[in-house]
Amino acid sequence: MTKIKRHAALCVASTTAAVFTGLTGLTPAPAAAQASARTPALASAWTAAQAPVAPRGTLRWTACEGEDVDPRQQCATVEVPRDHADPDGPTLSLAVSRIPSEKPSVRRGALLLIPGGPGEPGIDNPSGKGQKLPQKVRDAYDLIGLDPRGMGRSTPVDCGFERRDIAPSALRPWPGTDGSVTGNLAAARRMSDACARNGGPLLRHLTTANIARDLDRVRAALGEPRVSAWATSYGTYVGAVYAQLFPSRTDRVVLDSNDDPDPARVGRNWIAAHERGVEDAFPDFAEWASRPGNPDRLARTADEVRPLFLRLAARLDREPVPWPGADPAELNGNVLRHTLLTTLYEPDGYPALARLIRAAREGAPLPPAPWAPPEKALQNSVAVGTATLCNDVAWPRSADTYRKEVAASRAAFPLTAGMPRNAMPCAAWPYEPREAPVRVTGRGPSNILLIQNERDPASPLAGARRLRAALGDRARMVTVDATGHESYLANGNACGDRTVTRFLTTGKRPAGDVRCD
Repeated sequence: MTKIKRHAALCVASTTAAVFTGLTGLTPAPAAAQASARTPALASAWTAAQAPVAPRGTLRWTACEGEDVDPRQQCATVEVPRDHADPDGPTLSLAVSRIPSEKPSVRRGALLLIPGGPGEPGIDNPSGKGQKLPQKVRDAYDLIGLDPRGMGRSTPVDCGFERRDIAPSALRPWPGTDGSVTGNLAAARRMSDACARNGGPLLRHLTTANIARDLDRVRAALGEPRVSAWATSYGTYVGAVYAQLFPSRTDRVVLDSNDDPDPARVGRNWIAAHERGVEDAFPDFAEWASRPGNPDRLARTADEVRPLFLRLAARLDREPVPWPGADPAELNGNVLRHTLLTTLYEPDGYPALARLIRAAREGAPLPPAPWAPPEKALQNSVAVGTATLCNDVAWPRSADTYRKEVAASRAAFPLTAGMPRNAMPCAAWPYEPREAPVRVTGRGPSNILLIQNERDPASPLAGARRLRAALGDRARMVTVDATGHESYLANGNACGDRTVTRFLTTGKRPAGDVRCD
């Protein structure tokens, strides 16, 4: 996948914490305390279900399908319980992959490449991001990818959403131009109803805790007593939950671009974090867009870029302009805001954003519309992301809650216009959580390294610090003076990359938390 396509896919899938949920007028979801009350019995059932479902190390590896797959990548399937509380009940298939260690004489074990999302595939990660790893890391580990439950080549789910509800700029709950949440609440009802009609029984069992339990079934099927991991974005929460549920089965764990683990809010916090994340990252774009000699310069000074952007967004709220090939086929204020947010994930997209802004300001033809994934893949991604966010924790049901939070967010963070506090499908979700979210703690071996960019639009530094605090002495954190989402070997710096590579290859972590300038 090209970098441009990868960036577009990130916008759609990686933060499919952009699958919304918002509604009013339905029966209130049970309080977190009610969900927690059921947890002890369920927890004992899951504890009993932790034995492997497949004999250790007996996976049948075959050649993988796909145009861009490394010929060394092999694929297999692991059968796991649909409901881990019922280990003898119906099962589902997980698609897993590996590229074996390139130097078996120094092989240490298996490195799980845990994808983001929720709703991001990972089956081809060994052929993709895995090949960016330094040679000594690829020598030390088998690189292991997988499509999480419900995704891609694993047993998939599909809710059959209306096309308008999965347009790229609809994947985050941008409010109306006047701040209204009415349209978002209606979309939440449509999407939740679609999942209830079409999602099937697996939909109820798409949760972060179940993804973590699946990972341990994969570990057992690989024949590994312990596994290492490199997790990114939402995957950092999956990795932290895995380390909480199965601490003795972790080896070296790298969590990259970290999500707030607050068990009372979970995904609601991840969406809300965008307001702070965009504020953290925007000054970097403003400095770039005002730099002398930049052919895509927008303003003379960095201070001029923000009001320029806000004025243009407000004008496009009133007067959208046609954008042939885009979905929707116009550039309106929210599409522009959405484009800003997704561009800040990877700063190498700054020139394209600047050219779009310039063309819109000047009334010139707009650049070609961005690449979008096929509808089948998008339907699958949004269904998994929606269900995982909504099944992990109950969201508010009251429209007034969203109106108040959106109004406050719009006033304090105009770049994101209230989107991070708005209603998503979870506000209308027809199911209650089956268990309380896992609380991440410092109990377990001290074998976790967090790496975090200071200016991350999707997983801001504040949330990473909360995960670091929750993990206590189990973890160390490397804070990198960089902008963008995903740090190690992506948008970070050489100091951060060296620190992570040293940990993966030698087990050595910094004595304390460090900052990489």
